Amino acid sequence: MNKRVLSLTLLLACLGLMTMQAEGRKVESFNSGWSFKKAPAEKELAINAPKWDKGWSEVEIPHTWNAKDMQVQANSFYEGAAYYKKQYFFPTELKDKRVFLRFEGVGSCAEVFVNGMLATSHKGGYSAFACEISPLLKAGEENEIIVKADNKSRPDVIPVNHNLFGVYGGIYRPVWLVVTEPYNISVTDCASPGVYITQKNVSKKQADVKVKVKLDNGTLQPAPVTLQNTIYDQEGKQVATHSQSFELSAQGEQAYESSFTIKKPTLWQGRENPYLYKVVSRLIKDGLVIDEMVQPLGLRKYEIVAGKGFYLNGEKYPMYGVTRHQDWWGLGSALKNENHDFDLATIMDVGATTVRFAHYQQSDYLYSRCDSLGLIIWAEIPFVNRVTGQEAENCRNQLREMIRQSFNHPSIYVWGLHNEVYQPHQYTKELTQSLHDLAKTEDPDRYTVSVNGYGHMEHPVNLVADIQGMNRYFGWYEKKIQDIKPWVENLEKEYPHQKLMLTEYGADANLNHQTEYLGDALNWTKEFYPETFATKTHEYQWSVIAAHPYIIASYLWNTFDFCAPMWVRGGVPARNMKGLVTFDRKIKKDSYFWYKANWSKEPVLYLTQRRNWDREKKETSVTVYSNIGTPKVYLNGKELTGIREGYTPVHYIIDNITLDMGKNIVKTVVVKNGKTYEDEIEWVYNGEKKRDSDQSVNKEEHAGF
Repeated sequence: MNKRVLSLTLLLACLGLMTMQAEGRKVESFNSGWSFKKAPAEKELAINAPKWDKGWSEVEIPHTWNAKDMQVQANSFYEGAAYYKKQYFFPTELKDKRVFLRFEGVGSCAEVFVNGMLATSHKGGYSAFACEISPLLKAGEENEIIVKADNKSRPDVIPVNHNLFGVYGGIYRPVWLVVTEPYNISVTDCASPGVYITQKNVSKKQADVKVKVKLDNGTLQPAPVTLQNTIYDQEGKQVATHSQSFELSAQGEQAYESSFTIKKPTLWQGRENPYLYKVVSRLIKDGLVIDEMVQPLGLRKYEIVAGKGFYLNGEKYPMYGVTRHQDWWGLGSALKNENHDFDLATIMDVGATTVRFAHYQQSDYLYSRCDSLGLIIWAEIPFVNRVTGQEAENCRNQLREMIRQSFNHPSIYVWGLHNEVYQPHQYTKELTQSLHDLAKTEDPDRYTVSVNGYGHMEHPVNLVADIQGMNRYFGWYEKKIQDIKPWVENLEKEYPHQKLMLTEYGADANLNHQTEYLGDALNWTKEFYPETFATKTHEYQWSVIAAHPYIIASYLWNTFDFCAPMWVRGGVPARNMKGLVTFDRKIKKDSYFWYKANWSKEPVLYLTQRRNWDREKKETSVTVYSNIGTPKVYLNGKELTGIREGYTPVHYIIDNITLDMGKNIVKTVVVKNGKTYEDEIEWVYNGEKKRDSDQSVNKEEHAGF
């Protein structure tokens, strides 16, 4: 059976299924059968693509052309235009339907052509976009879809450079073919679900819920329809329903609302109980359901009290925060759901309760999983690093798209407006104010946040959002590790009414770099990035954060090492190594277990410096992380004495131990509730030595790159 006949057979089978399901919406994967080619020099107009006979390769979506070149050599990767093409047979049986393409993400600017005609264009590599292609399709024939993707930096599209992270080129998230009846729940409202759920007066007694649905009539005549919104609990039991009948106008999208009051609701309580209702919106015509959308509903109330903390449904909630870049070693940003699941499982395992998904909108699948896992989410647009004066319109467009597409995720508590953007200050301030106003217009019930790399509240671009974020890298880019304490104490004293979050902190850690000789600062401009210094940074700075509720939430940078394609740092090209986990996701660094011991309810017993096995000192110390009680520690079979508590109750240190020449075995043991926990590492000592590390202090304030 040839591909055309097989395609028609499958579509007809689906048509039969659609008939049994009352002609509902059909959504199918559109990820197979694509060919790919980088644009030939000076011939990159889309109209020429059908004439390019050579150089096409078959690819599966998700796909990026930068999975390798961007990650292995600094400032040496292909950025520019490339093309994807696919043949689509459109059966005559569908000629009265409406057909759409929905792209979850194309890096970073896209143009979509159907049979040589432009269907849509889109600017921004991280938000979804959708377009109707019905008028351009030829029924009963093969149709050619061509997508131009271009990830070259440009001043009018954020991010305006590749400096902080790489914008991978390609159709790197899934593509969907959507087929509907002429009347539908809007597909092209910024590629949103077309359904917007708001909630008010949320308590254990009741919650008020409003469901707004945008409807679209693709015909030239008004149509009598019924809109039904129904709320179901997590077990599938109907909680409430509302129906309304009306004439759907043939001009423009129309919005209709249903209001509900849910008595004695089960609240969405973060990781403790991420309880989800669902809202099903059905469009009915002539007694048949012709379209349907299902959206999550987590009933919750977020509240931030300056100087005190974060409250979820009236209860103070710990904001143990990590950040996440979406790329993987060898894959770039062309990820599958199992990659997202792996990252979320790691984040859950370390004990995090909140995630800053930085510095851009990430996969909707990821946000959906956070809804069901109970992670509290910060979502943001990629307005980062530089201001050009030409990005204002695109900033607002990307923010609008992100809010509409992600509106119904209960896990999202805040919209991020910018990160480390400054001069010209007045322009940046006014643009950020307009973004704040747009966010509040689109979504009055969520917070907004802007992030500054300077450590002082009175900076000209500060205080234009609900929350002020500050990125501080004490001991790494500036000053000493311990300077975090006077910094936060001064802000507490001078600005007690501001809602402050520590939105990035940490240090790079190259696992091949180790030393026992640690100062209170490290010169990041030199090649030596020891893991032990990053561990020391996290140990001290988390202890300060934990003791200061003035810091509403903190977000360590980063969960995973990631690609920074313009850099060579720590002896590794194109790599930021501030992650708790290596880029390939294979090794969890010592700092990972520091946070797991402090945050997680799972038992942790962990000896640090296992990679610093070639010891420099005969007289040294042992550090253990234990959240299951005071550990016993043994050196070469002999129990050590003098254990003391370090910065937090899970931090144990034994000073002034003496190593034997050659191999040394360090072992720790805890017995709790009849169960024995153990950890063991091997060190080697072959004489005194000292690895070269530059511990000079940068006294100048650092505000970003």
